[in-house]
Amino acid sequence: MNVNDGELVAGILSKNGQYEQVKSPMEANIALLMTCSIRESAEEKIWNRLEVLASMQKKENRQLSVIGVLGCMAERLKLKVFERKQYINVVCGPDSYRHLPLLLESAFKGEKAVDVDLSMHETYEEELIDSVRNPLSKSAFVSIMRGCNNMCTFCIVPFTRGRERSRSPESIEKEIQVLSEKGIKEVTLLGQNVNSYNYVDDKEQLKEEPIEYSEGFRPLFKPRYHGVRFTNLLDSLSAKYPAIRFRFTSPHPREFPEDLLYLVNSRPNIARHIHLPLQSGSSAVLERMRRGYTREAYLDLVSKIRSIIPGVGLSTDVMAGFCGETEEDHLQTIDVFEMVGFDMAYMYAYSMREKTAAYRRYDDDVPDEVKHRRLSEIIEVFKKQSANRLDTYVGTKTVVMIEGDSKRSALHLSGRSSENNVVVIPKPPEPLVFNVGDFVRARIISRKGSTLLGEALI
Repeated sequence: MNVNDGELVAGILSKNGQYEQVKSPMEANIALLMTCSIRESAEEKIWNRLEVLASMQKKENRQLSVIGVLGCMAERLKLKVFERKQYINVVCGPDSYRHLPLLLESAFKGEKAVDVDLSMHETYEEELIDSVRNPLSKSAFVSIMRGCNNMCTFCIVPFTRGRERSRSPESIEKEIQVLSEKGIKEVTLLGQNVNSYNYVDDKEQLKEEPIEYSEGFRPLFKPRYHGVRFTNLLDSLSAKYPAIRFRFTSPHPREFPEDLLYLVNSRPNIARHIHLPLQSGSSAVLERMRRGYTREAYLDLVSKIRSIIPGVGLSTDVMAGFCGETEEDHLQTIDVFEMVGFDMAYMYAYSMREKTAAYRRYDDDVPDEVKHRRLSEIIEVFKKQSANRLDTYVGTKTVVMIEGDSKRSALHLSGRSSENNVVVIPKPPEPLVFNVGDFVRARIISRKGSTLLGEALI
């Protein structure tokens, strides 16, 4: 999401005509940091980076004259950013990027410039089409919606990125058409809760049928209107652009009705990988998190996904030490890891954030040393079961998109499979050449660590 917002900002400033993106901070006279507030550690990295930039300002013959903080951290802290670091000139929230040229103009006049107003409507439809992309990459991120309505008790996102609003299908398709013409081969559709996409154009022509959710999941926020849903959008895009492989992140487990799962299974250009955030394996903790499902409902959904999409790759998010988590709750999380066998997992210790419901309602009562001990145990279990899971791919066939040379050998190429696993294959004999962005049919022959080793089926 931050990469996509960075591309958006670069596009807005480049289109303005006064600004040019440079390759290094050493060449810049403006430095803008795109930030995240999801965990305290993310913000600490920004404060440390700001100190580096400030020291550059103090050096002789340095051109750096404006430093700005953008994104979620700017939205969360607002004017407090100026109080903590007086050398900062610009503070700009996620819904104010189109105002950056004016903010920078004020900053160059010596003023402190700030805009952190959240919007119910801003989706940057046209601005995203003009985003500045990496010309060497064959992959791209496409934001289809902004904000989140879930209000999970641990999460700061609704307070830093606002309420859900979806881009029009027409603007999304236009952006992907532009990317296709530029040779992009893989598109990841983005949203804070990407599969809750719901574009309503004409409220006078509403659809009457009820919205379908994953079985056993409780919707905590029901849309008032029913428009173009995520399955409709993915169906349309994947049919119109068969040469592009589509991925999507980050979803909520609630929004996986069967028609979406059957679509993923039926379209060869939709990656056979699903990110399925768990957060906790304990129903009691999930209730305090306000996730809208139980441990049993989650495991039932995993079984359904694997029955409808054989060989699917599964990844997840999980946190250790949420408010009130007991040792038994922790062991239930480990038990889910052992039962499911995830290909990949984002694992972290809980970090309480101001403004969240957890901050208002609960005590952060799990000591840090306990959180990190539990996190270490989750990581160890994941490593073991992930290795077993990756071993199941040996002997199977998959489609790999080449991303470049292998880091360890110039004689090999590295890419990512449809299941989202890293696969390394030998370079083909001359005169055959595989280029970045090529899709290669491969057989997996072994595993080394978290990397699968394969051979091209020429």
